[in-house]
Order: sequence, then C-alpha cells, then structure tokens
Amino acid sequence: MVATNEAVAGRPPHLEHDQLLQAHAETLAAARRRYGVLARILFVTLDTLYGKHRTISKFKVLELVARVPYQSWEQIAYIAITHVHNRTKLARKIYDQVRHSREQQDNEQWHLLILEELIAESGNRENHFYYFWIPQAIAMVYYQISWLLFVIKPKWSYMLNADFEDHAEHEYMLLVEEHPEWEDIPFRSDFAADYGSFDSLADLFRQIGHDERVHKEESIALLANSRFS
Repeated sequence: MVATNEAVAGRPPHLEHDQLLQAHAETLAAARRRYGVLARILFVTLDTLYGKHRTISKFKVLELVARVPYQSWEQIAYIAITHVHNRTKLARKIYDQVRHSREQQDNEQWHLLILEELIAESGNRENHFYYFWIPQAIAMVYYQISWLLFVIKPKWSYMLNADFEDHAEHEYMLLVEEHPEWEDIPFRSDFAADYGSFDSLADLFRQIGHDERVHKEESIALLANSRFS
C-alpha cells in the first residue's frame, strides 16, 4: 500500500499526486475479489435501482451504505464492553475495536459529505424517494445483515465488508477513468481542512478509492484474526 505517512487505524493516509496516480494504476490492474452471494445481491440491487452508469449520485448511495458495517461493529463492541468491563485486557481490546470502527465511519462520512457538496454545486436535483428513502431502507437491511453475521461469526461480516470495499475501490477508480476532464478541475470544498486538499477532482476521487482499499485490506486482515474470537 502506498502512503505518505503511517495511517492511524481506520484512518487512511493522505496521498500526494504521484502516489495517487500509482494507486489508481494498481487498482485498475488488480483483479476484483470473488464476491460472495450477499455482496453480489447488493450490487445487483444497486445497479437495478440506479443503473450501471457511474454517477456521483449513485456513489452517494454507496457511501450511505458503506458506513453501516462499522456502525454495527461499534454497537456490538459497546454491548460487549458492558459484559467484560471487569476484565481489563479484554475490555481494552474491545475498546480499541470501537475506536477503529469509529475512525472508519468518520472516513466514510467525509466521503458522503463531499459527494453531497458536489451534487449541490452541480445543480442536479435528485429524486428524494430514490436518493434518500430507498438508500435508508437499504442501509437498514444491510446493518441488520452485518450485525447478524458478526454475532454468528465475525469473519463473515468482515468478508462481506471486504467485498463491498473492493467493489467501491474499483468503481471509484473507473469513475476517474471516465472523466479525464476532472484532471483540470480544482478541488474546492468546505471539508478540505478535515479530509484533505487535492489539486484536482481526479485526485480527490483517487484518494477516496484508495481509502476504500485501505478499509478492504483492514477487513481482510481481520478475517484471519477476529478481535473477538
């Protein structure tokens, strides 16, 4: 993984332009994961509802859903802490998972806010039913699935998230490929101080794609070493 600095757990590193170009090329050259049944159902559902064409509005829906597994893991971790608070080492281990999940949620939240900002600036009017209520319903179902899988076997929930993040990583990098004009459009945002500054919209979306790769790799690492097993 290319990085300019060591990443805090759950918080991907901010990459410079040359590193973003390299990350972009690496993703395009890499094969996608062999997605599980639940992930494939989710992707087909999104394509059916929002079309296969890559749009910023569709990616906003992806980001609404992307936060969900981390929210479910955090909630489960808080419940676990109440049962093991007198076992200091285990409680600390679980708390570290809470903090890790929160960092990942925050990163996905910045993605969502930036996408919403770009949509507002574009003047495009979204159908409220399709781009608010339906995504909320999808997120609610996805939350329950992520929660249930984690309760039954944490590795299953991590695997589903790795599939989702891999899909998002590739989709973002392909989106950049489809918009060469973004190389010459500067990135200006009220959230730049929080998320990061970039020379162009192309680099912004490369960074988001790389963030998704980092989250994917973290979930893959957890597959071999569940923090609650």
